[in-house]
Amino acid sequence: MARNLDLTSLRSFVTVADLGGVTRASTALHLTQSAVSMQLKRLEEALGVGLLDRSARAIALTPAGEQLLGYARRMLSLNDEALSRLMDDGYEGEL
Repeated sequence: MARNLDLTSLRSFVTVADLGGVTRASTALHLTQSAVSMQLKRLEEALGVGLLDRSARAIALTPAGEQLLGYARRMLSLNDEALSRLMDDGYEGEL
């Protein structure tokens, strides 16, 4: 059964990893803390693994989180590149 990873959840995950916390990530993403937390929870449930170690004061990535981070960065980069290219005003023509 094929499943898809939600890019919005991946963007939240990467932002939390980069900024070191849900509060900072929510500010950067212009979302509420609960929205970012919910996206992370859904992502963890979809994958069936924990991505963040919340036991310490600072958030740390689990081994699975470290592994996903590289994939997530590449997926978001491709997404952003495709949107940028296809939505650029200089890209016009007929098919």
